[in-house]
Amino acid sequence: MPEDIPPSSCFVAAQSVADFDTCTISDALDKLGFRGAVAGIVRLTANRQRIAGRVVTVKLGPAMEGLPKRHLGASAIMAAQPGEIVVVEHRGRTDASGWGGLLSRGALRKGIAGVIVDGACRDLDESSELGFPVFGRAVVPLTARGRVAEHDWGCPVTIGSIVVNPGDWVVADGSGVVFVEQQHLDKVLAEAERIQGRETAMITALEQGAPIDRVMGANYEDMLK
Repeated sequence: MPEDIPPSSCFVAAQSVADFDTCTISDALDKLGFRGAVAGIVRLTANRQRIAGRVVTVKLGPAMEGLPKRHLGASAIMAAQPGEIVVVEHRGRTDASGWGGLLSRGALRKGIAGVIVDGACRDLDESSELGFPVFGRAVVPLTARGRVAEHDWGCPVTIGSIVVNPGDWVVADGSGVVFVEQQHLDKVLAEAERIQGRETAMITALEQGAPIDRVMGANYEDMLK
């Protein structure tokens, strides 16, 4: 966690980010001209809760000589603060796991809110039984041993086409994964609140019997203008 941001401020911000689903955050990013939504990463575990928090990063790559002899993800887990989310660059690989059950157990004990892997994971039954949220691109039983190594952690990573830095924010739910750069967080949350307010009014109108063609007319198409 950056030293210039006190933990109490991060807790308040995490609560605010968790107020919005990924679709609302994505719409806010669109309105402001920012990028952050990632296609193809979905919830893999059975638990259905939304996760939102600051990012702790891990960079994976091919196994090769000269890399530190450490279990992938372990250093990031040890450094993470409660409520943070581990984000793993796995380069979209589905031929070997980038996360497993022992890591989920260690992360859960540290109070980590979940993990997002740009690639495959394994031990999903175990993670589901633990209640630890895992998001990724695929499930595979193949171990990372001899196939994957940790190249770095606490560094910029690329998830899909989005560059994610330690200390950025992420929301993940049944619709996918959206990242928000730390410096844009206040603007994005303010816009998300406006969008959510409009959508809440539309829901109320529908529940009161207003015709859907009137509710989802020109005003809906203009929401992001």
